[in-house]
Amino acid sequence: MKKKLFLLIVLIFCLFTIVFVFANPISLKKGNIDLDYGKKYKEPGYSAKKFGKDLTKKVKVKSYLKEDKLGVYKVVYSVEAMGINYKRYRKVSVVDKEKPVIALNGDKKTYICPGAEYKEEGYKATDNFDKDLTKKVKTKTSSSKIIYTVKDSSLNVGSVTRHLIYEDKIPPELNVNTNDINLIVGNNFNDEYGAVDNCDGDITASVVKEGNVDTSKVGSYTIKYVVKDKAGNEASKERKINVINKPSLNQGIPGTIYLTFDDGPKDGTTNVILDILKEEGVKATFFVTNNGPDSLIKREYDEGHTVALHTATHDYSIVYASDESYYQDLANVQARVKRITGETSMIIRFPGGSSNTVSRKYSPGIMSRLTQSTLAKGYKYYDWNISSGDAGGTTEASGVYNNVIGSLRKDRANMILMHDIKTYTRDALRQIITFGKQNGYNFERITMDTPMITQGVNN
Repeated sequence: MKKKLFLLIVLIFCLFTIVFVFANPISLKKGNIDLDYGKKYKEPGYSAKKFGKDLTKKVKVKSYLKEDKLGVYKVVYSVEAMGINYKRYRKVSVVDKEKPVIALNGDKKTYICPGAEYKEEGYKATDNFDKDLTKKVKTKTSSSKIIYTVKDSSLNVGSVTRHLIYEDKIPPELNVNTNDINLIVGNNFNDEYGAVDNCDGDITASVVKEGNVDTSKVGSYTIKYVVKDKAGNEASKERKINVINKPSLNQGIPGTIYLTFDDGPKDGTTNVILDILKEEGVKATFFVTNNGPDSLIKREYDEGHTVALHTATHDYSIVYASDESYYQDLANVQARVKRITGETSMIIRFPGGSSNTVSRKYSPGIMSRLTQSTLAKGYKYYDWNISSGDAGGTTEASGVYNNVIGSLRKDRANMILMHDIKTYTRDALRQIITFGKQNGYNFERITMDTPMITQGVNN
């Protein structure tokens, strides 16, 4: 009996020893893991201890994980102790639990004209794993809603609902040029406007005008345009019509000098001209083109000068090919100025001036049309009553200076034509300013309130 008990004890001890010796020393924090597709795997942690000795730092980790591919993977942990290599495994399942997303074109609440049929505005379905699922979207339509659903390859379902409301909530669109219109006294006012409604179509006939224009009297007039659709949605706009005196060469504030520069900007001349104007405390007007650096136009604007519009190309064959061609050229230079300054300039100078005859070669009568249509579009154009001669008459600073001061008059405003791309104009500028100051002239820049100084139209 004692012998059997002894053998049992020995057996238990041996079993205990075997278990103790061969027991896996590696312990894992957490167990198997589900990893969302697209997420980075972060090791939860592990430890290893044998016979009271910490072996954690000796554990080697080998991962077979592919985070960008769905599936089940192993992470293997191994450590050696007493000549035995111990291993433990963690199962990592890369899974897609994210629902696809359906984005609707238009609003989730869609208003439809009463009695009309809804026309699908479109949608797009995307999934984090399957990417574009638009072609797999299914729709279920009722009288009040459309339910869009889509299922990805992991059987995740995404859905969105578009609610259909048969009610006209959109006001009509009034097509009215809200820029101030400039109209020479005695000329006809051609009032052009239109109105279109999303449900009722063309409703121009329903437009009601409030106010009138007396083209025989100089003054500012306001017309308000109001229109309602059948659902009672209302739209309104106002525009101001300025009836102005017929411009001439000899008007404006007597004793005023307007220094105006065409064809720039240009490095080497415009920047020096700006330096002189700043030092002398004088503001000027620059009729710019699409040439030269943006930085100089920005500087003109930032230093308080008027940045006005001349031409994008200064190519007469393009500018005066047709009325449409002129306005396209003007729009190009206007867009540049707005991009740089943030403002829409409405002050212009025609290439060659309004009296030019070169335009006749390309489009007979175009200046007669443009001088009226630019005003009707809200622009103001300015010619000059003093030419510096720097466009071809003189090539010396002294000549520019003498041409200018010899033509100044105290009984009118003096609109001086110069070009900031000319070195001799640059070199004559300070003397011209000095003469003007010493003889009691005031220097101003052109604004939309400046009376137009124009020449006679010859085409």
